[in-house]
This record gives sequence, structure tokens and C-alpha cells, in this order.
Amino acid sequence: MFAKILHANDGSEHAFHAFSLALALAQQNKSDLHMVSVEEISYLPEFIEEVREETGTAARRFHSVIRRAQAMSEGAGVHLETHVLAGHPVRDIVELAGSLHVDLLVIGTTGHSQLYERMIGSRADRIVQLAPCPVLVVK
Repeated sequence: MFAKILHANDGSEHAFHAFSLALALAQQNKSDLHMVSVEEISYLPEFIEEVREETGTAARRFHSVIRRAQAMSEGAGVHLETHVLAGHPVRDIVELAGSLHVDLLVIGTTGHSQLYERMIGSRADRIVQLAPCPVLVVK
């Protein structure tokens, strides 16, 4: 049913809980499994060198996240393709899901206060609204 699954992982325990579910789904469906981690750039870079620098920082920051996910996927017998990006998490996750033509996007959520979610909304909400595919949000 799901030939290609993308999981977004920020390194939190909530994200790894969601990854466990994505891994089980990939194993069950014999799916290709991709994982993306996005280092948020909180400013608008002026030069391409700034983007390259942030991407290098992101790769170093998410090294342990990737190693943990790879160990879990190897243990389950599932091949994992990883992607590390620097930019805006919502936009970049949605764009990657579209460019990879995934059948399912799996994300975790860590609830904000109800006031925050009413006024601004959560990243998970925005991803669900913008994603080009079904999204599984794991609590």
C-alpha cells in the first residue's frame, strides 16, 4: 500500500517514537523508507555560503540521530535513506515529500499549549495542511 514512506525526525524522543511506527509500516509493506532532518535557519541568508555553512552544521548536529535511526532500521531489515537539510522545516519537509513522490509522511508531535496552537498553530498542523500525500501524526 505504501511503496515509499518519509519520516521527519528532529532527534526528539517523540520523533523516534514516530520513527518506530514508520519503520514497522515500512517493514510490513516492504516500503522504501526515507528520513529527513531539517536544521532551521532562523534568518534569511544573504549568500549561498551561509546556506552551505548551515547545511554542514546540520549534518554534524544530526549525525547521532542518523546513526540511531540507521541502527534501528538495520535491526528491522529495512533500508533507510537519510536527508539532512538546512532551511524551514515545514516548507522543506513538504517539498521533499513532493519531490520524492512519497505515499505516506510520518511525523511526531510534541504538543504546545492550547493557547499557542489556537493562535499560531503547530508545525504538524501546517505539514498536514500542505503535504502532497497522506500524513500520519504520531503522539
